[in-house]
Amino acid sequence: MSQPASIDEMAPVMGADGEFHAQDEAVDLSGTPWEGWVALTFFWVLGGVVFYQFFTRYVLNDSAAWTEEIARYLLIAVVFIGATLGVIKNNHIQVDFFYRYMPQRMGRTMALAVDVLRTAFLAAAVVLTLMMMLKLGSNSRMTMVDLPMNWVYGTCLLGFAMMAVRSAQVARRHWQRGYSVLERPMTEMTDP
Repeated sequence: MSQPASIDEMAPVMGADGEFHAQDEAVDLSGTPWEGWVALTFFWVLGGVVFYQFFTRYVLNDSAAWTEEIARYLLIAVVFIGATLGVIKNNHIQVDFFYRYMPQRMGRTMALAVDVLRTAFLAAAVVLTLMMMLKLGSNSRMTMVDLPMNWVYGTCLLGFAMMAVRSAQVARRHWQRGYSVLERPMTEMTDP
């Protein structure tokens, strides 16, 4: 990622003519991880289902009953698959205030513990989700659509598994470079 431009390097917003002159930066999606595209696909399918629900309810005045349930499950898929992007970018909620006042060695130990515990939590979520899916088997079905609920739980399992793998990769990156974003918050914006 490139360094943000300073105020002096930026093009002026107000021109000499007193008009507002702003230009958008070119959009570059080449760095988007494949998990982002999967989440985007689920999102667009969700958008299509919600549009169909709106159309049948307010235009045809004959609401399709299955759309409410399917939209809920698609939203779950968007959240669990999309949360992987937060892990990849390492920008989930964190408190780095105390790291500023901790001794460096203590901060490093705590940051390492955060990486290990996050990965362990996500791996445990994979195991627990799999155990629940095995316990439910094919007996549990969706309410309106006769499909197995394990399809929904399968997307949760996939999301947890992707988050666990990506979390291990982030922990490895932090270990190799010798610090994490908790210890140096501004470095994550400039480092890949």
